[in-house]
Amino acid sequence: MMRPDQQERGDSEFVDKLVHINRVAKVVKGGRRFGFAALVVAGDQKGRVGYGHGKAREVPEAIRKATEAAKRNMIRVPLREGRTLHHDVNGHFGAGHVVLRSASAGTGIIAGGPMRAVFETLGVQDVVTKSVGTSNPYNMVKATFEALKNMTSPRQVAAKRGKKVSEIVGRRSSDAAKENADG
Repeated sequence: MMRPDQQERGDSEFVDKLVHINRVAKVVKGGRRFGFAALVVAGDQKGRVGYGHGKAREVPEAIRKATEAAKRNMIRVPLREGRTLHHDVNGHFGAGHVVLRSASAGTGIIAGGPMRAVFETLGVQDVVTKSVGTSNPYNMVKATFEALKNMTSPRQVAAKRGKKVSEIVGRRSSDAAKENADG
């Protein structure tokens, strides 16, 4: 029998990854009642990603609820060349601090557990990350999403400033050339 998250992969464009399952016990008169909480990250591997949290008495039901929540809470992240981030960015949530850095082609995803799941479902191929502070998967995922929400593309910056994309992107190489000539 297939798990519910595997069945949904076949008929939709989303890929989902189970990040964490937590078992909680409630002590009642007859003994312990167990419940499960699941954290799932889902994305289309083309720049959209979301996370969800689900709780239920059975593991598959918790995973299904978390997957549905992840698909409802999607954000779009601008990617450079469809493989890495446009610029370095920091994010934090609670005690979780993350540093995300763009990387050259061939670097791969250098990230720990919960952050790796986010980038694999997002469709990023090259990124270097560091988690500072807590290793709590919930706070790490939320901090990663805070950082990704602050991501801007050259197109967005150009629109905000009323300039052309070539003026924004072209500056990087021309400024570096001027500094090398002067220095």
